[in-house]
Amino acid sequence: MPLTENQQPGLVVLIPIHNDWEAVALLLDELGEVLPGPSIVVLVDDGSTQEPDPTTLAPRARVTSVRRVRLRRNVGHQRAIAIGLVHVSERYPDLDCVVIDGDGEDNPADISAMQSAALADDTPRVVFGARTRRSERWWFQVGYHSYRWLHRLLTGLPVRVGNFSYVPASCLQRLVVVSEMWNHYAAALIKSRIPYTSVPSARRPRLTGQSSMSIVGLITHGLSAISVYGETVGVRLLVGTVLLGGLVLGSQGASLVADFETLRHDPARILQTVTLLFVGVLQTLVIVALFVFVILTGRQDPAFLPLRDAPFFVLDDTEVGV
Repeated sequence: MPLTENQQPGLVVLIPIHNDWEAVALLLDELGEVLPGPSIVVLVDDGSTQEPDPTTLAPRARVTSVRRVRLRRNVGHQRAIAIGLVHVSERYPDLDCVVIDGDGEDNPADISAMQSAALADDTPRVVFGARTRRSERWWFQVGYHSYRWLHRLLTGLPVRVGNFSYVPASCLQRLVVVSEMWNHYAAALIKSRIPYTSVPSARRPRLTGQSSMSIVGLITHGLSAISVYGETVGVRLLVGTVLLGGLVLGSQGASLVADFETLRHDPARILQTVTLLFVGVLQTLVIVALFVFVILTGRQDPAFLPLRDAPFFVLDDTEVGV
């Protein structure tokens, strides 16, 4: 359904996809009914090995155009989002953007509330759909809650959000130069200090089909989020190592002092105990030096810059379903 002369698209909906064409077709039906106004849908095709039926991707209702941005290779969900956001920022610089997964687990009915929160005052902010309920199997939820605990321990930050978000155009222009977005979209945005908030959004079951995400993929996804805070994680581990090393060395020193009367008649045992203390101190110093080296080296590495480098991955951009 092309736009009339008096209609202008007010929103771009960005959907990363890999072979999940049937689910995204159902999602387009829902988007056409609930979007707050005429909108363009951009499907970032992350190296799909299956071709869609173009008729199922036709514009409908408030979805006035559907475009397929094919990538030159499969780069993974998070990097497909990063590339897609750069593409949207360059092609539609004045339009706000919604990021939503193509499987239908994010509820598009929440987009209007997210838009209202994003534009509530004079300070535009990114709005995430905060997960209030999950629908995955028990083993996935156990793993997810374990990951949340580990993330909080290593970074000091809670995690309640995913990809589902509303990004005002002004925020998007800042986001596309955040290097960490190449590893994890949500974590990078939070670290960037771009203003953000969240609204409740319950996760739904997939619209159709089965997830292709493996256990390895899930673990990699979690570690990618933690890696965004590499410096924080490194410093926390450094402090923890120093404290633990100090505790061990202190206990060994206290034991040596307490047993000195017994040990002074056994020079060989004194030498052995002092040697163990020296080795312990040396190991602690080596670990500390290694952590410091890794942290400082990481700060000097040339970063991937999405705005500069993402276009190399785009093969083409075509309108589909017309």
